[in-house]
Amino acid sequence: MAVIDCETEAALDMSRDRYGRTLHADAAATARADRDKAAAEAYTTHLAPHAEALLDAARLALDSLPPARHLAGWRAVLDGLAASAAVIRHALDHPADPGSPDERAQHASLWPHLTAWADHGSIASDLADQHDGRHTHSLTGEEQQRWTEKALAAQGRGELDLIESWYAADGRPITLAYLVEDDDSTVIALRGDPGVPGWQVIGHFPHEHEAGQVLPAPVPPGVLRPNVSRFNRPPSAPELSLQDLIRDVVEGHSAGDASNALLGAVQRGYAAGPMVRLQELLETSSQFASALETAQGRQIGARLSALGRQIEFLTREVEEAAEDLGATVAVLPPHRTPVLRARQRPAVDTTPPTPPPRAGTAATRR
Repeated sequence: MAVIDCETEAALDMSRDRYGRTLHADAAATARADRDKAAAEAYTTHLAPHAEALLDAARLALDSLPPARHLAGWRAVLDGLAASAAVIRHALDHPADPGSPDERAQHASLWPHLTAWADHGSIASDLADQHDGRHTHSLTGEEQQRWTEKALAAQGRGELDLIESWYAADGRPITLAYLVEDDDSTVIALRGDPGVPGWQVIGHFPHEHEAGQVLPAPVPPGVLRPNVSRFNRPPSAPELSLQDLIRDVVEGHSAGDASNALLGAVQRGYAAGPMVRLQELLETSSQFASALETAQGRQIGARLSALGRQIEFLTREVEEAAEDLGATVAVLPPHRTPVLRARQRPAVDTTPPTPPPRAGTAATRR
């Protein structure tokens, strides 16, 4: 589905102008119809024979997991995937005439169900791959206390380098880190948030591969917003790039030209300017950092939120300066004359000038 989506986006780009506006509606409709058909064929070939068995295995694994906050959401995802699979199966059992408008309509109606599997089928497959032989490596109470104290000391020295983190099926976070002592490093596994007191070392390993073999398997990470799909993105709003706005200023002649470019950078609403989009990026990233639910994530989220407020203040300042610049109704003075870029060519019957002697060679004596 990712390959199909990339190919479709490339085809849709050919139907748009530089600002993302669709110019060739027929070409765009054909690209989406080809996408719908390719997605239905891919599902038929690769997933249709196994969908029900996959969901059964995922539900069986889900029932065996320890209680956790995310299990209810996963169960709802499996129920949604089962409903989509039933709709797709019914359509595949009653196909429309090949190449007909009815087939196009049928494939288009299946697209939301196919993308549901593309977006969330990894949860089902990951659950089906869960096994009971998790965390066969364990430390005694004394060893755990000793390694935790060593890791805390290394963290205080700035020699605890975090490598990777994930969530186990029980909903608790696990983090791999390099513990550096005397120019020697050991891979250790931590349980808990490394940014706040209370975390513990649950294992030490000679390398990362062994850690991955014995530690609890990672489960699919969460999403920032539950209703977002990479395969059903809303159409992008047309927007001017900063390069285009800078070009407008460089090629302008009056204060109004520069003023309009600045106002384009701070424009709000549907076709928002780059500065407004930057503020949106900072605010969204702040939400993401806070949603990590770690101490460092909350701190970084607060920093990004503060930066977003600064961009908002700066945006208002730019808007006021742009309006003031436009109110000057001034133009560039004529002494700022352009320089011709094209050089004059010599006449056809003109003898070209003698080139200067090469550097490093003596001129020939007469």
